[in-house]
Amino acid sequence: MTATDPFVQPNQKRALAFGLAAVGLWSTVATAFKIALEYLTPLHLLFLAAATSTLIFLGLLLWQGRLRETLQLGRHRWVFYSLQGALNPFIYYWVLFAAYDQLPAQQAQAINYTWAITMALLAVPILKQRLSVRELSAMLIAYGGVVLIATGGHWNFQQTNWFGIGLALISTLLWASYWLINTKNTDPPIPAMFWCFAFGTLFLAVTVAIDPRPFPWQEWRAWAAAAYVGVFEMGLTFLLWLTAMRTAEKTSQLSMLIFLSPFISLILIYFILDEVIQVTTLIGLSLICLGLYLQRKPK
Repeated sequence: MTATDPFVQPNQKRALAFGLAAVGLWSTVATAFKIALEYLTPLHLLFLAAATSTLIFLGLLLWQGRLRETLQLGRHRWVFYSLQGALNPFIYYWVLFAAYDQLPAQQAQAINYTWAITMALLAVPILKQRLSVRELSAMLIAYGGVVLIATGGHWNFQQTNWFGIGLALISTLLWASYWLINTKNTDPPIPAMFWCFAFGTLFLAVTVAIDPRPFPWQEWRAWAAAAYVGVFEMGLTFLLWLTAMRTAEKTSQLSMLIFLSPFISLILIYFILDEVIQVTTLIGLSLICLGLYLQRKPK
């Protein structure tokens, strides 16, 4: 996009429209994950979704006439982006999809929203930042919500799927690490994301090739579900949110839209997946959102 592109000019109404579109699409992905995992293993789902996303970013770069710039970036920074691609999408999404494969969608998506809290914790050793009393209180509230969601409020730890809960929490650690590593990365975002997904897809192709489980080549529903995830979790929605952030006059209004997503997601989970939404999930998710709000609230 060039400086004269109207979609990068400050416009709060347009920014909110793009932001709402991104949040609306992100609200569907928890349901999409569970549907796709009915036909695919987490590894196979990730391979198809990452390949789809790579093609989307490549198409955007061709449309913008930035392929030469992107190739130069890859030639000079291939070590960095190969490591980035190994972290995201390869390891992060594999762990996340495995968590969704183990847990009800309402549990996995709620716990995944604590990644911002995890990032604040990791910023202490990585960025040498200090946590305030308010931030520590926000973390305790948010993780209290995680415990409530994990146990269903019954405190029967033996019946809790700790393996799935552990995978969901590890995914927040991986995602937060990815963004903390990128805090000082000044490369253009779309070429950077292209190389992350290109290397990640390459690693996934090798892994799929040595995986003994058969690939569902003839199951069209598997391809459709994976393509949806690749477009609306990893590809197009990123562009919508990036455009919203770049055109926003007040990013604080955009950040508040994020709190709509988990609750819209629960509605879709209830009506499409027929999951009974537990009261403890609603309370726990509210605690997580309260913790996130307190963490983001200006001093």
